[in-house]
Amino acid sequence: MRPVYIVLIIALVVLQHKLWLGDGNIIQWVNLQQKLREHQEENDRLATRNKALEADIQELKNGDQALEEQARYELGMVKEDEVYYQFVE
Repeated sequence: MRPVYIVLIIALVVLQHKLWLGDGNIIQWVNLQQKLREHQEENDRLATRNKALEADIQELKNGDQALEEQARYELGMVKEDEVYYQFVE
């Protein structure tokens, strides 16, 4: 009976060694899970940004007011026959 226990203990040690230190071990699995979480958070952030940009594009395509506002504030454009005053402090 004693040799059976020795064989089982050796098998247990070998399996534990592969589990903790072998290829695809638990430490690598935990690191990959962390990287996966980080990538998912980044994807969620980028998806939110993409939705906001898509809404801006639709607004610019459909409405003249948004287009005019963007031309005024970002490009500094003024309408024809409009007087532009700039106050410097």
